[in-house]
Amino acid sequence: MQQPAASERPAVVVLCGSTTYWDELAEAAVYETAAGRIVLAPCCNMKVPHPLWSDSQQADRLKQVLGTLHLRKIDMADEVLVVNPGGYIGASTAGEIDYAHSIGKPVRYTEQP
Repeated sequence: MQQPAASERPAVVVLCGSTTYWDELAEAAVYETAAGRIVLAPCCNMKVPHPLWSDSQQADRLKQVLGTLHLRKIDMADEVLVVNPGGYIGASTAGEIDYAHSIGKPVRYTEQP
């Protein structure tokens, strides 16, 4: 099977938003995928209990790792989609938006802030 040329690669979109809206993030991923885009998204919902973040020290370390990984996802993406039900944008998401703007990534929103 022949691989498509790099210019034929689908757009890559990274989802940003509060994991409080986990279901909305998942729904946005479905729509973006159906539109033919490659989706990068948060993969750990630390608001739901899990053995990987049950210990508070381990959770703090993981939050740092996940924050850095998400910035690298922004680096890899062609654009950012902010999932912001009711216009909500928390501090972490605001920082991700600022970072995306600083490196010239286009940012769009599910709802205008």
